[in-house]
Amino acid sequence: MTVVAGLALSTSMAFAQSQISGHVTSSEDGSPVIGASIKVAGTNTGTVTDIDGNFSLNAPAGAKLEITYIGMQSKTVKAGKNVKIMLDPDDTLLDDVVVVAYGTAKKSAYTGAASEIKSAKIEARQISNVSAALVGTMSGVQTFQTSGQPGSDTSIRIRGISSINGTNSPLYVVDGVPFDGDLSSINSQDIASMTVLKDAVSTSLYGSRGSNGVVMITTKKGQQGRTQITADAKWGAVSRENKNYDVVTDPGQYYELLYKGFYNGYRYNSGFSANKSFQLANADLSKTGYQIYTVPAGQYLIGKNGKLNPEATLGYTDGVNYFTPDDWEDETFKTTMRQEYNIGVSGGSDNFSFYTSFGYLQDDGTIKGSGFDRLTGRTNVEYKAYKWLTLGSNMGYTHTNSRNPGDQDANSTASSGNAFYLANEIAPIYPMYVRDAQGNITYDKASGKKMYDFGDGASTSATRNWMSMSNPIGTLIYDKEEYNMDIFEGNWFAKVDLTHGFTATARLGLNVDNTINFSYSNPLYGQSSSYGGEVSNTQARTTALTHQYLLNYQNAFGKHNVSAMAGFEGYRLKYVYFYGNANQLYKMGDFTLGNGTSQYSASGQQHKYNTAGFFFTANYNYDEKYFVNVGYRRDGTSAFAKNNRWGDFYNCGLGWNMNREAWLEDFTALDQLKLRASFGQTGNDNHNYSSYYYGWYAYQDIFQMTGTDGVFSDGTLKYKGNPNLKWEKTNAFDFGVDYSFFKSRLYGSLDFYFRATSNLLDFKQVAISNGYSKIPVNMGTVQNYGVEFEVNYDIIKNQDMQWGVSLNGTWTKNRIHKLSSDYENGQYINGSRIFREGSSIYNLYLPHYLGVNEKGEALYLGVKTVKDAEDNETPVKDENGNYIEEATTDYQNAYNYNRKETGNILPNVYGGFGTNFAWKGIDFAIQTSFQLGGKVYDQGYANLMTTGGTGFTAGHNFHKDVLKAWSEDNVNSDIPRLDVVDQYATNESDRFMTSSDYFSIDNITLGYTLPKAWTSRIGISGLRFYGSIENVALFTARQGMDPRMSLTSVSSSWYTARRTISGGVKITF
Repeated sequence: MTVVAGLALSTSMAFAQSQISGHVTSSEDGSPVIGASIKVAGTNTGTVTDIDGNFSLNAPAGAKLEITYIGMQSKTVKAGKNVKIMLDPDDTLLDDVVVVAYGTAKKSAYTGAASEIKSAKIEARQISNVSAALVGTMSGVQTFQTSGQPGSDTSIRIRGISSINGTNSPLYVVDGVPFDGDLSSINSQDIASMTVLKDAVSTSLYGSRGSNGVVMITTKKGQQGRTQITADAKWGAVSRENKNYDVVTDPGQYYELLYKGFYNGYRYNSGFSANKSFQLANADLSKTGYQIYTVPAGQYLIGKNGKLNPEATLGYTDGVNYFTPDDWEDETFKTTMRQEYNIGVSGGSDNFSFYTSFGYLQDDGTIKGSGFDRLTGRTNVEYKAYKWLTLGSNMGYTHTNSRNPGDQDANSTASSGNAFYLANEIAPIYPMYVRDAQGNITYDKASGKKMYDFGDGASTSATRNWMSMSNPIGTLIYDKEEYNMDIFEGNWFAKVDLTHGFTATARLGLNVDNTINFSYSNPLYGQSSSYGGEVSNTQARTTALTHQYLLNYQNAFGKHNVSAMAGFEGYRLKYVYFYGNANQLYKMGDFTLGNGTSQYSASGQQHKYNTAGFFFTANYNYDEKYFVNVGYRRDGTSAFAKNNRWGDFYNCGLGWNMNREAWLEDFTALDQLKLRASFGQTGNDNHNYSSYYYGWYAYQDIFQMTGTDGVFSDGTLKYKGNPNLKWEKTNAFDFGVDYSFFKSRLYGSLDFYFRATSNLLDFKQVAISNGYSKIPVNMGTVQNYGVEFEVNYDIIKNQDMQWGVSLNGTWTKNRIHKLSSDYENGQYINGSRIFREGSSIYNLYLPHYLGVNEKGEALYLGVKTVKDAEDNETPVKDENGNYIEEATTDYQNAYNYNRKETGNILPNVYGGFGTNFAWKGIDFAIQTSFQLGGKVYDQGYANLMTTGGTGFTAGHNFHKDVLKAWSEDNVNSDIPRLDVVDQYATNESDRFMTSSDYFSIDNITLGYTLPKAWTSRIGISGLRFYGSIENVALFTARQGMDPRMSLTSVSSSWYTARRTISGGVKITF
């Protein structure tokens, strides 16, 4: 009995439960780990850590605890009271996972070239389009912000320019599905990472769409552990980042310069006396159309000394209106508001995870009628229904309202509706508003809005000679243009775990984009008043459907690791478009077509595009030391005729982790040294043909039918297709090194790449007598090669302070290797560009400017000519058959016979620099970008240097450099004299080729996170206050010029970049 009792007692003691407790922190910074899973080993008993990282539970004496947390290494410890547990990060550089084609790969085992930006850096940016987050952050990625319109895309080029007329844009893939929607529809706060795939190993599995690189966008998912709620709100002020060109702003000075141009025209070209030239030049000042100075009777506005009459007073009245100039730059551009609110909820368990978010953005533009509002919602759910089956659903909805007034872009140079163009180039002598005789601004009685002076002789009695019937700000007030988009994005998958390392996945992706555009031009004011106003409505619907079927295999046999994937992907896109317009409007402010009373018109079209691809990839590595990857894809596309519809693409990659070799084990400073090499082929089927003839393929002939009452002609050939058109194919080679030293304090990569794109898609110009002007062709081969690097160094990295710097750069070259035999002498000329074997694809063809002669006339490098009896000129050649060059004032001579190549105008080097600092809750970061060694044609500057000829009209402003023009007192100037008769002084030449070097401070962010010991008392796990400046400053060769906007030329008509200064708060529960 005693023995039995003793056994019972000992058994009871063995199973006795006692309360244990502990505290879990991060080994990186000592902060508490919230939501870590604590489980008693061998049982189902468990809990999670609270907001301070503490936990408590009951467990048998001597039990062991298993501690797990996403992103950290698991740990097993013996249970006890007040256990101190420190978890190490599991996301170190060597084991980082990179998103690749149709899956993920461990970075240490990846043989391709890829760069990644994480959510923390993306969230710090004050952007309305996620593409802007890539600016300056990655090597091999060149960006162009072609418009400052809120919500507009940033153009991305990866490792050079590989196509002349085909697309150079990368493929965007969102959560594994190709994305053809508007990037502004994606909320940057929903993004977990963006990965840019750059070499053939990375991109060839996307076949026909991968030749220009791939941008992988991965949205956020729920994580195992307690539910987390994050709310973020920010408010800011938006203004222009860049000033106007350095133009003349004083009305008196403008009249002095204009007078000088008229005077020199009479004096030097007509040979008139100084006195007569003085009188005629003063009389010609009236050609501006306005009188804004009151001049005493019998006196002139400009004296014989060329200066403004000191007796002249600014301001003039004709008894009805008062005329005085306004500051068009100040009146055009305003400081506006930006506000953004986001809330996200995420969490999960062993078999279920979820992420849900809602966001709202209001981002106003810097001109009237411009802005972007966005409402987003996203739900991402994964559910492990059975051990063998995982289901996922990721759906997003976006509604945007883009107030995007027309004419505010580079395609609207010299447009009367372009506010940026007029603010830069209108003379400082014109009023923007209509004023009564006492100088008071008048108001429209019907609308209560200010009355704007359109310079049309109807607003007032005055008529502008330059840009009459134009006042962009008045147009932006009275006219409207907006786009409303409703976008649905869905991604569903089912993954089945089969036997022996096999898994099968089926995925369906759907993207539907409905866009409605309303455009309204008022019937009363400006150019539209001549036809009673106009209204147009456009509706477009894009539906893209992707279906994927993947079979994966992964297994390990000792030190041998093998994985493989086979799959099929189908893609269908359908675009439907309708347009209607009417004029002679009945009612002000009504956007509907029913508001028009005459000249109704309507049109519509439909476009379909389909692809199908079969692909396979296999990976082998031995002992995480040696790596081999091969891949193949056979792709079909509807973009070509049947005989050229299918293409084959492939890749092979090799890798060697040298740091795992025994002979490097003693080199303790080395964490990783991996060599990798890859080669392969990708394709491009996008001819951009639809940009010219939407709804048709480039291999099809297009006929135009005419007729009435149901009786039509047989049709005439309008556009000639080419059934022999083939794929562009890019063969790419890459050799790279990934490195890490000093426990991942210093890490980065170095890559050498070479890309050759053959069968270039382009148009060949033909004689118009054929009935068409051009045909689509494959025209040659372009090569891109270069070196790129990324280096990161954590200068300080301890529990209290972290300070790191990063630098990336790309040196790149581009050349045309071969042109089709259709082009004589291995070259062809298209306007001011020349395409020649051995030269860059970006090579301008311009007259060479030599300066000025002793009379101040522009000189160009022309050729010697002789005239025959009929006065026809013939160039003279030397004994070698070359033209004899000589300086000439005859621009046409230089243009017709002796234009010169500018050489490669692409920048030699581009990249970015960033730094981040954190100390006791304070964080600070800067991101910059730069470009060196390129040239750009400064069209905006050229316009403002125009003082004569067909390009000059009185009322057009001058750049202040005109003040340095040649004169009898300034004979050493290389700027031609002011002369309204000289029609060639500012014609297109290399005179206006300007350095495209720039340094841009893209973002500065300063924040403070309150200690968790404080916030936990009120039930908050994190509270951060921050301030941020986006587009801080830009440094270029000339004020007003922004080389970030284009590769070849810049102008004053671009919607300039915007600076955002904002503050915000982020709360986590």
